[in-house]
Amino acid sequence: MSRQFQLLQRIAPASDQVIDNLGLLAEFTGTWVGRGFNLIARPNKQGGSVFFLMLNGTSETLEFTPIGGAVPNRGSVQDDIFIHGLSYLQRVSDLDTYAPLHIEPGFWLHVPPTTDPPADESYVRLSTIPHGDSLVAQSVFATEVPGPPVLAPVDSLPFLIVPGTPIPGLNQVPNPDPIKKLGYVDPYLNPKLPPSVITQHSAAEIVANPVLLLQEAIAHQQIDRTVVIEVSSANQGGILNIPFVVKNADTVQMDSIFWIETVNTGQTTFQQLQYVQRVILDFDGIHWPHISVATLVKQ
Repeated sequence: MSRQFQLLQRIAPASDQVIDNLGLLAEFTGTWVGRGFNLIARPNKQGGSVFFLMLNGTSETLEFTPIGGAVPNRGSVQDDIFIHGLSYLQRVSDLDTYAPLHIEPGFWLHVPPTTDPPADESYVRLSTIPHGDSLVAQSVFATEVPGPPVLAPVDSLPFLIVPGTPIPGLNQVPNPDPIKKLGYVDPYLNPKLPPSVITQHSAAEIVANPVLLLQEAIAHQQIDRTVVIEVSSANQGGILNIPFVVKNADTVQMDSIFWIETVNTGQTTFQQLQYVQRVILDFDGIHWPHISVATLVKQ
């Protein structure tokens, strides 16, 4: 037996153990490629209006790499815990122009149960955005289910900021207190989709609920199994922004759901990742939902 083979034998079990310790995050490991849709109402003072509704078909690459071992968190009121996780890099470009739209490095962590504070195991997303934002989003829900995912609608309409009133959850539709100001809802009701967004629905239907694109992507697929992970910055997490962002378009909440699906073609299976993400931007006394959806295939 060669020395190199002996070395590989010693390394392989450790690699398997790293994957096992990821819990449901093990499903993320690898590189995913696909397309999606992005909706954002961004401030437009320089263009002479309160906001501009920007719609993009998107091309995306999402890479997940396991951290090579346990990360110790030292305890002072309970014993140490050991965290396992993945680093990731998300790159999104416009599907029609190939212009870059988004880049996001970060981590997904598998946190074990703790006694102080008392908490069940959880999954945590950490990310940084070059606009000047960083976030921590804790898991709201994480499980594995047989069959396809339940893709509930997500409302894109802006709604009023009411001090002391929490922002509703991702799938709590419709949004409260929709804006009635002349011109604020009109772009949502009479939109024009980018050429790359091919759909059987009307442009107004897609803008009102971008999750329709996810439903279309799996309408004729046989999905045997789905892993679901939902996270929110409102669940004991948070977002920090540079002063310019706070003053001009404060990013106050991020909610996202990821579905990792095992698709059965009848002859073989492959893994597919779908997600919906909503980021709430605050300006002009209004909560503006920024919604992204995508369907990606593992390479």
